[in-house]
Amino acid sequence: MRVIRTLLPWAMAAMILAGPAAATPGNVDAPRIIAADQEPGSWLAHGRTYDEQRFSPLDAIDADNVGQLGLAWYADLGTRRGLEATPLVVDGVIYTTGDWSRVYAIDAATGEQIWSYDPKVPRAWGVNACCDVVNRGAAVWKGRVYVGTIDGRLIALDAATGQLAWETLTIDRSQPYSITGAPRIVKDKVIIGNGGAEYGVRGYVSAYDADTGNMVWRFWTVPGDPAKGFETPDMEMAAKTWNPGGEWWNKGGGGGTVWDSMAYDPQLDLLYIGVGNGAPWNRWERSLGEGDNLFLSSIVALDPDTGRHVWHYQTTPSETWDYTATQHMILADLTLDGQPRKVIMQAPKNGFFYVLDRATGQFISAENYVHVTWATHVDPVTGRPVERDPDQYRDEKKLTFPAPFGGHNWQPMSYSPLTGLVYIPAMDLPFTYAQEKGFEYGRHPWNMAVDMAAAMPSADQDPALTRKVMRAVAKGHIAAWDPVAQREVWRVQHDGPWNGGMLSTAGNLLFQGNAKGELVAYRADTGARLWSAPTQSGIVAPPISYSVDGEQYVAVMVGWGGALGLAGGIAPMQGDKVGGRLLAFKLGGTAQLPPAPPPPALPPPPPQTASADTIAKGHALYHAYCSVCHGMNAEASTLADLRYMQPATHALFDKIVLDGLYKDLGMAGWAKYLSAEDSQAIHAYLIERAHQTQREQQGGWWLAVKEWAYGVLATLIAWFIKLTA
Repeated sequence: MRVIRTLLPWAMAAMILAGPAAATPGNVDAPRIIAADQEPGSWLAHGRTYDEQRFSPLDAIDADNVGQLGLAWYADLGTRRGLEATPLVVDGVIYTTGDWSRVYAIDAATGEQIWSYDPKVPRAWGVNACCDVVNRGAAVWKGRVYVGTIDGRLIALDAATGQLAWETLTIDRSQPYSITGAPRIVKDKVIIGNGGAEYGVRGYVSAYDADTGNMVWRFWTVPGDPAKGFETPDMEMAAKTWNPGGEWWNKGGGGGTVWDSMAYDPQLDLLYIGVGNGAPWNRWERSLGEGDNLFLSSIVALDPDTGRHVWHYQTTPSETWDYTATQHMILADLTLDGQPRKVIMQAPKNGFFYVLDRATGQFISAENYVHVTWATHVDPVTGRPVERDPDQYRDEKKLTFPAPFGGHNWQPMSYSPLTGLVYIPAMDLPFTYAQEKGFEYGRHPWNMAVDMAAAMPSADQDPALTRKVMRAVAKGHIAAWDPVAQREVWRVQHDGPWNGGMLSTAGNLLFQGNAKGELVAYRADTGARLWSAPTQSGIVAPPISYSVDGEQYVAVMVGWGGALGLAGGIAPMQGDKVGGRLLAFKLGGTAQLPPAPPPPALPPPPPQTASADTIAKGHALYHAYCSVCHGMNAEASTLADLRYMQPATHALFDKIVLDGLYKDLGMAGWAKYLSAEDSQAIHAYLIERAHQTQREQQGGWWLAVKEWAYGVLATLIAWFIKLTA
């Protein structure tokens, strides 16, 4: 006993010095996240801290020495789809996610994989994921790793081993829901939403007990069928802003999915959620064009214990453009008019940058951060946008800025308390909206009541010109935004849209990956480009920074994809051949990526035997059903480029498209929506595109002249579009 009493104090002291984090892998809790600045080498939560500022206090890498940054290591993840995750770093271990909701634990110093977990999502469920089978990250809490899956499950894994602890189904599998967002954990509750509004669902966000997986509460974002009553007083209140004559519950469920951003204020004890677009998009079909349709396109503050509504602010009342408010939200303390204010900031899709009081939801200010044509401004008294035309595209098609991809999409922005600037991965691109005539819910897999063909290139337009116009019109940039003055301070212009999320650091640095396949460092105060590294594939994910053994790293997930990455077909061809990776850089790093394989050769296409009318029909059907995954004009950079089909694929075309021969690879059958004649028309169009591509690749002086002429014409068209929209 004397020996035990003698050794016990030493043993206890050793345990205290080692700390709970060292004793238990993934040992993260609320006090640790709240005190995150005391361990700046970690990245404990999705935005590093509950306020989601994505600012790293690390400064060993700074504006003076960033030129010495080199690759420390890379980890091949064996993926071929978009990678959008924010990695977490806890006690020297990186926890991240990949396509199809796969989870990885990786040594943060070496890149060696510790474990991986595949939730085995049925590949056919990918048809319900509007914007690629991506996942934006995990949450770590008290020894477990939590992730949502594309097919609607919430999964808890042992942080040390990757073994399944529990899983729970969060959706009704008879409805086309999906999960791509990262969970947040507040007060031992795992908070998760879902997506699917484009297909037709009713949105909600739910909280689950972190220990058991049992649901604690659910907040519906739109009311259901009024005849069935309302789940809560919140829904009864919201229903007063909908026109029951629109029967939204029968024509798409209303939408309002909470598919991405959240934030939490521990002092105010408020959970903030961003709510998405209407289902259908078109407000005349959804609610007869009447009412604000709460809580669509809103920032909503909830009581995290009960899930009850505390306040809301709607960025786009009666939204009708897919202008979600699911974009990244940042909490900060600003001095406004000489007074300190606790604010929440957001740059949603609609093109305006908002500053709100986060305690009350009171509107403070809003200014457009990109080109906006649907509204003139946000009224400073009412906080409501002033629409240019109350009818918008109801009676005739209308070219509008921003497009449904938004002035800012899901890619996170960052706030630096040192510069006082918010860094927005912004986009300027238009879209032609038109009402779908004779809309019937369920007639198409996409239920938006918007005529998508009106926005697509015509069948007789040369794809080479379409490509040139797309690149001339669709632009992206970094906007360094002063939230106090509500103005852009500086800008970095990109060649195109759909670039990665942002990271700012105490070293006066700003990091972003881009669509060209680079990770770039800029001065945070001026935007001067200081350093870059090739990554062999376009980047959409946000970087993070962490440290191990006193050495600072910058890491980013590399893998092109996501909504515009698939539909736009705008990344280099090699993007899908390199595969997904996690890259980590440090000062003096000397690792090298293996050489990228050359682009594939175009197989000789089959003879074209179809008529011009059949090809034109195939063009229309392709853009209605296929382009969202395989790219506009059948130019794909991630999934299969259908111009490059092999003879065996041509022979099996109907079995693939109609019968679902490749459903286990993610290509579901479309016989419910397409006839054999439709499939043949699409096939004819793709054969025609292969022949056009073959002629382009064979070149010749006249093609060079045409390319030059198209470039000039595209520049003029882009200028005209922005001037007249």
